[in-house]
Amino acid sequence: MTTITLTFDNGPDPDVTPHVLDTLRRHDLRSTFFVLGEKMRERRYLTERAHAEGHWIGNHTYNHMLPLGMSTEQGFAIAEIERTEELIGELAHPRRFFRPFGGGGALNRILLNREAFNHLCKNAYTCVLWNVVAEDWVRPETWIDRALELSFAQQHALVVLHDLPTGAMRGLDRFISVAKDRGAVFRQEFPDNCIPMERGQPGDFMESYVS
Repeated sequence: MTTITLTFDNGPDPDVTPHVLDTLRRHDLRSTFFVLGEKMRERRYLTERAHAEGHWIGNHTYNHMLPLGMSTEQGFAIAEIERTEELIGELAHPRRFFRPFGGGGALNRILLNREAFNHLCKNAYTCVLWNVVAEDWVRPETWIDRALELSFAQQHALVVLHDLPTGAMRGLDRFISVAKDRGAVFRQEFPDNCIPMERGQPGDFMESYVS
C-alpha cells in the first residue's frame, strides 16, 4: 500500500491557494504549505486560513531567487530563512519546518551552504525534503500521470506541488481521486527518509546537501 503526503511550495497565491484548500477540505486531507516570505507578506490571511484548517506551515525562504547552497554572500541565507520565519510567527509548527529551494527538485549540495546549515541547527529547524517532484510548474496539463507513477513507486511518497497560477492545480482533485481509487492512503506526516534534520539535529545524510 502506498502512502502519499502532499506539500505545496511557493505560495500563497490569492486565486490558487483557496482552490487548493477547498479541494483538500472536500477530501478531508491535511498537507503542508511551504510559503515564500515575499508572497506571504501581502497575503498572510491565506496562510492563516490554511493553518486554521489543520494544515502545517513551513518556511521556503523569502524570495526563492537562488538555492542557498549556491550563495557566497555572507548573511544572505540567514536573511532568507529568518525574514520568512518572522512573518510566519505563531503559525509555525513546533518542529519549525524548513524546505530549501532545490532549483527544480535537485537533491544535492546546492540546497544549503554552511551558513544556512549552521543557522538551521542553532535554531532547531526541521529540514523537509521530497521524493516525488511532479513538475507541475512546467507541465500543468500532464503532471498528474507523472505524479501518480512516481508516487506509486514509493512506499511513502512526499509529493512537491505548487500553489501557483499555472493552471496545474485544477487537476488536484483528479490526482487525489485516482490515487485513492488505486488504494493510496493520504497522511500529513513526512517519511523519515525525507527529514535529514530534526529540530536542529542533523541525520547521517545531512552533509550530502551542504556545500
